[in-house]
Parts: sequence; C-alpha cells; structure tokens
Amino acid sequence: MISAMQAVLGLASGALVGFSLGLIGGGGSILAVPLMVYVVGVADAHVAIGTSAIAVAVNAALNLSNHARGGTVRWSCALTFAAAGIIGAFIGTIFGKLLDGRKLLALFALLMLVIAVLMLRTRSRPGLPEAQMSWDNMPAIVGLGLATGTLSGFFGIGGGFLIVPSLMLATGMPIINAVSSSLVAVTAFGLTTAASYAWSGLISWELAGLFIGGGLLGGLAGTRSARSLSERRGALNIIFAAVVIAVAIYMLVRNLTAL
Repeated sequence: MISAMQAVLGLASGALVGFSLGLIGGGGSILAVPLMVYVVGVADAHVAIGTSAIAVAVNAALNLSNHARGGTVRWSCALTFAAAGIIGAFIGTIFGKLLDGRKLLALFALLMLVIAVLMLRTRSRPGLPEAQMSWDNMPAIVGLGLATGTLSGFFGIGGGFLIVPSLMLATGMPIINAVSSSLVAVTAFGLTTAASYAWSGLISWELAGLFIGGGLLGGLAGTRSARSLSERRGALNIIFAAVVIAVAIYMLVRNLTAL
C-alpha cells in the first residue's frame, strides 16, 4: 500500500510525465523513474523502472491518439521501427535486470547527454514533411529500430529520447512528425519492458494507475504545446535537448554520488 501523500505525488508526477510525452514524444520513463525514486519514494530502482514502463506505455498510447488526430503520425515508418524495436527491447531487458539499478541510471544519463548534443546540432534543419518509408530508408529504419529497442529494454525506458532522433536520422522527417511517430514505438517498447518486469514481480500496479491518471491531463496540454512550437523553426528541438540535458545532469549527480 502507498500513503496518501505518495498518491498525490504520484498523480502530480504522472501529469508531468504525460505532458513531456505529448510535447516531445519522450521523457516518459526518464522523468518517471527519478520521480518515483526521489519524489514518490519507491526504494527499489528496478520496481521504479518496471512500474514506469507500464505507466509510460499507456500514457504514450493516449498521447498517440491525440497526435494522430492532428495527422502528424507517419505510420509506415513508425510501425516498422516499432516492430524491429520490440525484438531488441526483449533482449535488452534480460541484461538490464542483471545490473545494479543506480549504475543503470548513471549509464543512461551519459547516453542522454550525447543525444542532446546531436539534437542541438540539427535544430535548424527543416526536415521532409512528407517523409515515408521506402526501399531506400527501410534498412536504416529497421536497424535503428532494433538498436534503439535494445537500449530501451536494457535501460528500462520507453525510449522516446532515443526514438525521436533515430526517426529523424533514418527518414529526414521534421521533429513534430518524429515526436508523433515515436509514440508508436514508445508504447510498444514500454509494454515489452513492462511484461518482462511484471513476470519478475517488479511492478507496483497501484502506483502505475496513479501515474496513468495524472498523465491524461498532462498529455493533452503537451500535445497542444507541441503543435504550437512546431511552427517555430528549431524551437521544439531546443526544448527537447534542454529537457534531456537537465534530467541527465540531475540523474548523474544523484547516482554517481550514491555509488
């Protein structure tokens, strides 16, 4: 059982996670895991990872429906990327559960910083609004999907911070389309990771429900903000990178000092 204070903090944290998923297609588990550990007070890092996986997967699916209504999802790219990634996510979870939880979070924080720098370097590129899957980009979509899925499962995260830049790299699509399309893979990867952690008894279902409830409202606000920012060239990229850097530094400080 969780306390009343933990329930309130869980709802508020879920709203923040939902907003992040709606705005930048990522940040779900990246925010959810630290929030569960440091704000809500989940003692076991692996339980926090497993619980965040199912909460983020459901919130991502809800946000995907919001973006789909706006016509910004590139389904052929998203579904192929997700299918390849599911295989990698399952493999990644096997190895991820073998490592110490704090070391796992510190390693992922370092990876986040690399992604942020790459996003800032490409912020001024307009992208190809009509990008779709073709025989030319299919190998890149499948290859990056498999690699991203493996990292997603290994670190126990939905993977949006990895999926968005990977889709942009593979297809050249603008960030608003990558954000929307990434939610297909975030949902798939999250469910794959959650299934593995649930099998090991590493999910708090009560807390997951609270995160999902809070994420409903946060997701609606995030989707609307993403559409508005997409009209300003490079603005969404900069916000994406800034969130990644801020969370990565925080995670590094908390986990490296605890080792």
